[in-house]
Amino acid sequence: MNELTVVFLLAVIAGVGLQWWLAQRQIKMVQSNKNQVPTLFKEKIALSEHQTAGTYTEIKTRFAQKLLLLETAILLVWTVGGGLNFLDHTWRAMGWSSLWTGVAVILSFMLISSLLDLPISWYRTFRIESTFGFNRMSMETFIADTLKGLVLSLVIAVPLLTIVLWLMEFAGALWWLWVWFVWIGFTLLMLIAYPTFIAPLFNKFKPLEDSELKQRIDGLLQRNGFTSEGIYVMDGSKRSGHGNAYFTGLGKHKQIVFFDTLLEGLNVDEVEAVLAHEVGHFKHNHVQKRMFFMGIISLSGLALLGWLIQQTAFYNAFGITMPSTYMALLLFMLIMPVFTFFFSPLFAWAARKHEFEADSFAAQQASADCLVQALVKLYKENANTLTPDPLYSAFYDSHPPAPVRIAHLNSVGK
Repeated sequence: MNELTVVFLLAVIAGVGLQWWLAQRQIKMVQSNKNQVPTLFKEKIALSEHQTAGTYTEIKTRFAQKLLLLETAILLVWTVGGGLNFLDHTWRAMGWSSLWTGVAVILSFMLISSLLDLPISWYRTFRIESTFGFNRMSMETFIADTLKGLVLSLVIAVPLLTIVLWLMEFAGALWWLWVWFVWIGFTLLMLIAYPTFIAPLFNKFKPLEDSELKQRIDGLLQRNGFTSEGIYVMDGSKRSGHGNAYFTGLGKHKQIVFFDTLLEGLNVDEVEAVLAHEVGHFKHNHVQKRMFFMGIISLSGLALLGWLIQQTAFYNAFGITMPSTYMALLLFMLIMPVFTFFFSPLFAWAARKHEFEADSFAAQQASADCLVQALVKLYKENANTLTPDPLYSAFYDSHPPAPVRIAHLNSVGK
């Protein structure tokens, strides 16, 4: 057996074992604290609400465990099981050029993966989310979203894949550098295009009409030099009962978006505090920092692929009998998450650091108490567990656990 095959299989076993163990820790932690609301939340969240959140977390975690086994089995079928090699030979039989064969192979892989994901997405939406009253999506909307997502993926993926695969074949030894430039350009383009062209395909956005809230928000933005194309309310309630707020876009093309579900549950002071948190990300240049970090990661990954693509052992390890640039790219995209999962705590730590900074900023610009009140309402409405396992959280949560975050806000608000 190829040494790289052994390394890959060992990484898969270690990763699955670690994720299963973390999930079991999460379930045990939630169960052991299910009958008592944490001290910080006793006056704000009822025991019944806390127990509902615990049950919701348990069900989602157990579902994630089953999904982990299924996804691992599918990964092994595609790789060491010969699935990718079979797909490659099927398209090679068409007699097309290597460029268009590569586009066809990767697109068909994406299509098959999407089809396999459909029943999973349906179950998550119409079983788990519906059971707890969060799903508001009709079957018609689900089907429409799926079809629109498929068409959109094709419109975006075909030209992008064509350019990338062309560069991989004809741009010489430093193709990976040129591909990186294309990827950075594509990422920036998507940041600008998403709020204007993509998001409206799935949701309706209307300008914020609440004059008092708009005045408060305008004052907050002006104080912090935040320019945007507008403040919008999104019909998030069309699909889910979960609430959220975010700003999207880049430069002058930024937009502030509130879910209508969030505005229904928060008062003006609390909404201002939530937005102050989002503005905190802007003032601390978190978007730019994340883009820079991801740029370095993607450049390093492409450089590694630039070396692997020349190694016969790389193809042999996964049963690829006819090496090609497109097969190297597809293999790389499939196997890298197996190894990068072990670095999840590092990525999560950096994200949580940004959240703490944004919270501290919000405490200065608005009110720490109001942000605490808003977060507690969101924890309650979204059925977020108040007692996650610390180690599980360290791997999976981009935001600090509820008790840690509230304690931090209470300290900076004094």
